[in-house]
Amino acid sequence: MSGTLNRRAAAVALVSALAVTATACGSSDDDAKQSSSGGGKHAVSTAMGKVEVPDSPKRVVVLDTDALDSAVTLGVKPVGAVTVVAGAPLSTYLPQEKIKGIKEVGLIGEPNLEAINALKPDLILSSKVRDEKSYKELSQIAPTVFSETTGPNWRENFELHADALGKKAEAEKVASAYETKIAGLTKALGGPEKAGQVKVGFVRFVEGADTRLYFNDTFVGSIFKDLKVGRPANQDKTGFSLDVSPEKIDEADADVIFYSTYGDPKKAKETSITGGPLWKNLGAVKSKKAFKVDDNLWMLGIGYTGATKVLDAMEKNYAAE
Repeated sequence: MSGTLNRRAAAVALVSALAVTATACGSSDDDAKQSSSGGGKHAVSTAMGKVEVPDSPKRVVVLDTDALDSAVTLGVKPVGAVTVVAGAPLSTYLPQEKIKGIKEVGLIGEPNLEAINALKPDLILSSKVRDEKSYKELSQIAPTVFSETTGPNWRENFELHADALGKKAEAEKVASAYETKIAGLTKALGGPEKAGQVKVGFVRFVEGADTRLYFNDTFVGSIFKDLKVGRPANQDKTGFSLDVSPEKIDEADADVIFYSTYGDPKKAKETSITGGPLWKNLGAVKSKKAFKVDDNLWMLGIGYTGATKVLDAMEKNYAAE
């Protein structure tokens, strides 16, 4: 723990020193940075108050998966991004040509301040829930735009990111395309009334924890709400999730189940649970409407590109029957 604290202290000291140096250099550095970002600036309302950002930022660092999705969806390739865990890819669902070459700058919630500063960013995107403790240091490196949190409010976060990136017009087209996709899939499900009669659940097997049944105040829950599909009574709630032991997996019962696994399937108990009698007796399983999906997409694809791919997966599975 002391090593971690020492590294963080060193990084903070470095950032502070650089901030002092930048101030001493005067307007020449400011002019150069403004030129590289397109010249003008505008104010953005963030979770931390008003922040002045470049009109057309060129060197963006993103510190969460939703910010990465937003940037790539809007045609911006960040210079730096965090990963979920050490050694993990930045994303498994975004087009690899769109993220190739992006530098890793630490982990979600644990940004490497020295690595971020070395990239000379002109904009940093993250959220208060992830990085509030590092806000002061990040703001000394570059204008830092925080949303309040992440998850079910991904659309509002996307609008914030688009404002910060100077891409509001493009954002409107993205949102419109998503609504068209939603309308098409809802129609394929038989329309809103018929879709609402089908109870759709989401189950996540988690290594090191109980199995989670996801509520409405989650990314996947928000997509189900957009589609106007029904939810099992014990999942049709505000909040995050209902955690159940293997002996209570019957609480996952639904007409349609999508499920994913975080970590090793055996250690997450997916293998034993899905092979057991309680799982096999679930309505969705007996009717062959339990579909395994990509955990990285459904849990981390928090944005319009991710949401569209989730809809594609739903359409490919039970909507296509």
